[in-house]
Amino acid sequence: MERRAFLYWVGVGTLASSLPVAIAACSADSDSTISTSSSPDTAQSPAQSSPAVQNGYATVGTVQTLDQSGSIQAKDFAAGPLLVVRNPSDKTKLVAVNATCTHKGCLVDWNAKEQLFVCPCHASKFKSDSSVAQGPADKPLATFAVKTEGDSVLVKAS
Repeated sequence: MERRAFLYWVGVGTLASSLPVAIAACSADSDSTISTSSSPDTAQSPAQSSPAVQNGYATVGTVQTLDQSGSIQAKDFAAGPLLVVRNPSDKTKLVAVNATCTHKGCLVDWNAKEQLFVCPCHASKFKSDSSVAQGPADKPLATFAVKTEGDSVLVKAS
């Protein structure tokens, strides 16, 4: 077999073997887009499903849950994994951040004792205003508008 013919068939084989992967990737993206847009309604408990989204705000939990556990985590929030805590400097206000660390994408946790968001992967730390307190991360966490209505905690996704 000539070199040119060999390379031709290797190329055809590579293309043919990657085609199913490309098709699967395209269909998975369209399915995840559909499920992401409907996830706020399906992720809510029956008690929370009626005020799921209003004026761009989605219900992510209750004040009672926040006070009992110290934070509210919503991994299926429309704009990405979410973490809501009370502002340590003003307990009447809440802070909502995208829980994805800006260094390598691990999910940060709230450390109430240090009053910092802490990444368990590489020890980046973020202040309650989302700014970097300790690297290796060099960008702040994304923040969201957050409010309470009654016992509900509402976060604006955009």
